[in-house]
Amino acid sequence: MTNTILDPPATTPRESEVRAAGRLLITALEDEKPLSAARFNSMMVDRISDHEKLKAALFRLVDVTPMCRDTPEVADHLAALLGEIEDPGRGVRLMRRAAGSPVLAGATGMVARAGVKGMASRFIVGESVDDALGELAGMWRRGVASTVDLLGEATVTEREADAYAARCEQTLLALAAAAPSWPSRPHLENDMHGPVPRVNLSVKVSAMTPNARSDDPGRGAAGAADRLLGLLRAARDLDAHLHVDMESLDLRDTVTGLVFDLLSEPEFRDGPSVGMVMQGYLTDSPEELDRWLDWQNGSGRSTPLTVRLVKGAYWDHEVVEARQSGWVPPVFTDRSACDRNFEGLTRTLLSRLDLVRPAIASHNLRSISHAMAAAELAGGIDAIEFQVLRGLGDDIEKALAELGFRVRTYSPIGDLIAGMAYLVRRLLENTSNDSFLRARAGAENLDSLLVAP
Repeated sequence: MTNTILDPPATTPRESEVRAAGRLLITALEDEKPLSAARFNSMMVDRISDHEKLKAALFRLVDVTPMCRDTPEVADHLAALLGEIEDPGRGVRLMRRAAGSPVLAGATGMVARAGVKGMASRFIVGESVDDALGELAGMWRRGVASTVDLLGEATVTEREADAYAARCEQTLLALAAAAPSWPSRPHLENDMHGPVPRVNLSVKVSAMTPNARSDDPGRGAAGAADRLLGLLRAARDLDAHLHVDMESLDLRDTVTGLVFDLLSEPEFRDGPSVGMVMQGYLTDSPEELDRWLDWQNGSGRSTPLTVRLVKGAYWDHEVVEARQSGWVPPVFTDRSACDRNFEGLTRTLLSRLDLVRPAIASHNLRSISHAMAAAELAGGIDAIEFQVLRGLGDDIEKALAELGFRVRTYSPIGDLIAGMAYLVRRLLENTSNDSFLRARAGAENLDSLLVAP
């Protein structure tokens, strides 16, 4: 059943309003320093992305670097990976020669390892929460909030699940101890619903149990229940926000069922602030969102549900699994259809501000501009939050903050080895053909990115 309210706000902007919002964003982006560290890093990755085999070789180097014993071994791997490239250009030949030289191998390996670490630091805010506190405080001072994610969450034993839950609780405690010293930022701390917690942690249900399985969601939920229950209580007592990430579709019922069951307990009627992730690339996402809204409407909770709307990060997994099983893929295989659905979900969220806090997570200029225009119709700047990924959305983060929007940056914490899979996924996103950052690096007309999907 689709939810309705007596006087839903208008949330469908005219194309002229979307374009006006987009031009505001473009102007704010163009006002930034042209050679910031993030911009220079983006340009380098974009250059690499134009050579598919070089990109593949360097991404494989990123993946293997943490396991190398010393810099000559890094150089050996680099030489071998570059040696697989057919018809290399002059630059690749020089890199391969240096990596394979007995004289230059040590220096080349040192430069390569430093490059990988530098790239990791662009996406990963620190190796531990203590390492990250300074940067998180700096973001807050710049007018940007954060949500912390702990990398290395793969869980195959009960002991590992206990360790992950303990790390999450320790992180909440550390953030809650540090956050009161941060300066006042009214637009980050309040919206139309009231106070917004300074402390925000993103967690994964699959990391709280070794039993998360698609064929037995009840068992997976039961295995994670006590650990998630403990984190909800800790978030409530510390006045923190707990955001439950979504993973592949086969775990969605486990995650949503567990969250809704726990939040239905009387002890959580008035808190904590909790959120979940809606994946816009799933073809059934409009019906799923209606189900969430129905639940929230009948839950009796005084705290709105925060819904982070994303496109989705498991497209390849879902398509491959569906084809292997002979199913129709559960995701949109046409990018324009996915973008249209994302806009529809944005409007639905903004029409139900009585129930939810919409958090629009995208680096797509059109998607952001549409959300800006729709939010203006629904209730103004306080009606919405924008979220970006550290390292990918740095420029957008700064521009949106300067325009007065509440912006939150997804900020991973973890060591280099734990972060490699995450880092490679982020690099692949950064080099996708429709990347807004790539369009900025090139000579494309940014106005063309505002065209309706």
